[in-house]
Amino acid sequence: MVNKSSLELEQTLNKCNIQDSTEHLLEKIETINRLKQEKNAVILAHYYMRDSIKIGIADYVGDSLDLSKSAMRTEADLIVFCGVDFMAETAKILNPHKKVILPSREAGCSLAESITAEDVKKLRKDYPDAAIATYINTTADVKAECDVCVTSANAPKVISRLPNKRVVFIPDNYMARNLENEIDKEIIFWDGTCVVHEQFNQHYFREFRSKVPGLKVLAHYECDPSTIEAADMHGSTSDMRRYVGETDADAYLLATECGLASTIIEDHPEKKIIGPCMICPYMKEITIDNTLHALTDEKPEITISAYTIDRARISLERMFALGDSNER
Repeated sequence: MVNKSSLELEQTLNKCNIQDSTEHLLEKIETINRLKQEKNAVILAHYYMRDSIKIGIADYVGDSLDLSKSAMRTEADLIVFCGVDFMAETAKILNPHKKVILPSREAGCSLAESITAEDVKKLRKDYPDAAIATYINTTADVKAECDVCVTSANAPKVISRLPNKRVVFIPDNYMARNLENEIDKEIIFWDGTCVVHEQFNQHYFREFRSKVPGLKVLAHYECDPSTIEAADMHGSTSDMRRYVGETDADAYLLATECGLASTIIEDHPEKKIIGPCMICPYMKEITIDNTLHALTDEKPEITISAYTIDRARISLERMFALGDSNER
């Protein structure tokens, strides 16, 4: 991130309608940025974070794949992950000798909570000839039991390159069904869903289309297949961001967590962006206040056993090996 002056930062926060863009907030942001330098810390933030975090303190902003790669490249001693717990765990797996902190241990994930390592072991017994692919939205313990990890940005490519004809895809049921429609593999489903993306449906899109001529609907892979079918494009959050930049439509509706809309609006202020505000309660557990406390105290720290790290890292390394090195 290019550091902004206090005046530039205040103007940007106001433009993005940050309600708490007061002098007090700016003081906290300045304190966090000073502590980052003193502690050689880096802040990674997901697109779904609050604008004050993405604009004010983040060094890198992206989706799960972007942030995984940023975690691998960082030379910082301390990683502060403004995201949810499985993301912070992924950063720890990729940087086992660095300290990783997550500002709130309440920042979980409905998908990650839907499956355990014991569930994966049972799936392995039930489907011995199948590869087990896990969406990145799982715990380190689950990743340690899987053959490969994927993100919404690289899942079609990675899974299509697996030698197995059958693939158990966990934990997102909707994403698995969407992949089955695109890939020549037999996909075996789990029953997890995302609390944000399961709220979207084709009737919702139809209502917006009737009111906004020339509307393009962009849906995340975690939406129901009937919802995906009713959209103009689907993919990861980074895919959506790229699509808006590369096309010219009268308006865009983003069927994902509302945090992405502000990022795209800042990228393309000339375009009409409709960001239906489906809020992820887990992502919004991360605030400027608890990030400041976490950076000050260097806790809560993410701790994972060396045994689990070694096994979980295999699934992540295989993901990078099967995906293109120049993947955007």
